[in-house]
Amino acid sequence: MKPEMIVIFCVLLGFVLLEILFTRFFSKPEQTKSDGIVEIISTGSLIVFTQPLILFSGAGLAAFVVPQAEGMLNTWPFLGVFALFLIFDDMTQYWWHRLSHSLPWLYKLHRPHHNAQYLSIRVVYRNNLFYYLLMPGLWFSGILIYLGGGWVYAFYIVIKMSVIFGAHSDVRWDSYLYKIKWLSPIMWVVERTISTPSTHSAHHGRHKADGITNYKGNYGNLLFFWDIVFGSAKITRKYPAEFGVENLPETSVGEQLVWPLIKAK
Repeated sequence: MKPEMIVIFCVLLGFVLLEILFTRFFSKPEQTKSDGIVEIISTGSLIVFTQPLILFSGAGLAAFVVPQAEGMLNTWPFLGVFALFLIFDDMTQYWWHRLSHSLPWLYKLHRPHHNAQYLSIRVVYRNNLFYYLLMPGLWFSGILIYLGGGWVYAFYIVIKMSVIFGAHSDVRWDSYLYKIKWLSPIMWVVERTISTPSTHSAHHGRHKADGITNYKGNYGNLLFFWDIVFGSAKITRKYPAEFGVENLPETSVGEQLVWPLIKAK
């Protein structure tokens, strides 16, 4: 296992332990029997199969199309290559996420992420199995790795996944910092730069009428800055009381995982 993957696993495990200690990790509010099945299968398939396959395939595609470009980023400064990942991975994922809430067929692939009526580290990788196979950011990352950005990607992906884990966890680290008055200016910058539990939980809220939920916004993954730039941000420093989706028909485990191969009646 690569060093960066060990670090990511340790960060993930840390949030799992925090949720076990301070929240109901194994029995979330309104949890159903199907939730655990969807989360285990979708998370396992992404880590073991999908992500390595797409990164390898993206690099293979670049090798086929532009073999002479291999390693061309080796002479670039760290920050320059890091910026490329922010644009071609994180910004494209922002737009992929935004489209997922706009295009009906794409929302079918993303709905499992919101179908859980709770927010937790458990739902980070919860999506239809085809959702990540089609995600442009993973393909672009594979291409950038082929071009010589692999050493930067190791740092980038650790930072990105740490932020994403923290934004999904119901151990709300930002709520403690909001209570410290002298940190308020710093938190003003933080919550407009990266995804936090407050801004991301608003995206998972169930009821738009609560004044906190921003289901059609707060799409950022690593950078919340994209929401600021593209006009989809809502910052309240509060957390919805309920999570999930409303006014949609029931779905099944099969439909959540492999739609359109399986469709609920």
